[in-house]
Amino acid sequence: MIGTLRESLAASPLPRLEARLLWQRVLGVPHAWLIAHDADPLEPAQVAAYQALEARRLAGEPIAYILGVREFFGRDFQVTPAVLIPRPDTELLVECGLRAVRALRAPRVLDLGTGSGIVAVTLALERPDAQVRATDCSAEALDVARMNARVLGAKLLFSHGNWYDTELGSAGFDLIVSNPPYIDAQDAHLGRGDLRFEPAGALTDGADGLQALREIVQGAPDHLAPGGFLCVEHGWDQAAAVRSLFLRRGFADVASERDLSGIERVTRGRLPAGFS
Repeated sequence: MIGTLRESLAASPLPRLEARLLWQRVLGVPHAWLIAHDADPLEPAQVAAYQALEARRLAGEPIAYILGVREFFGRDFQVTPAVLIPRPDTELLVECGLRAVRALRAPRVLDLGTGSGIVAVTLALERPDAQVRATDCSAEALDVARMNARVLGAKLLFSHGNWYDTELGSAGFDLIVSNPPYIDAQDAHLGRGDLRFEPAGALTDGADGLQALREIVQGAPDHLAPGGFLCVEHGWDQAAAVRSLFLRRGFADVASERDLSGIERVTRGRLPAGFS
């Protein structure tokens, strides 16, 4: 019979950190409270609520979906099974975008396939003068992104549609960013770990992992202002192929940036002023 938090943590088959996170959710308390009150008696209803969450985690459900939140760029974003779980690697995409427009006043920014909105919302918060628009083909994902923008106090516009197939017109953006689906449809990792629970359409393009990237790169010049930048996230082994896409489309200053693991994770390029 579990009577205290200390006993529950000792008995749980989950890693201690995950068990504590679930208890924080059940009790609605910060981590420090758990440490100070680990000998307090627990109510049977509290134990039952924890065990229900624990069972979900033991079944493999990502803890981010169980908690409904994940930290990104120092902020807590709401997440649901309709969107990808934010990952630290994607912070490099935000940093790339911020560097691209650092010298511009009121830059016009477009985020393609925004998902939970982590990139667009973060850019809008880091650059309050920016005019940010975010698109996604999933209405459910846009609902999550709008919620995150509202909760975090970000001002931006949202459009429902696939890549450039929205009411964007021919607006000249100074920056286009995207973290599109880039996993090969045959990749065995899609059937493992957290990926089993995430929306397949946000993970893979259903082809070789480069199809969405091809569409984004191909269409970018029609929506970028002269001198505008395109920054995209891609797979660990796709940097050379993505740089080739940029170069064939006429981009200049094409380069790939490495994440904290030393992997080329983001590729950027600039639309030349005289592009035609």
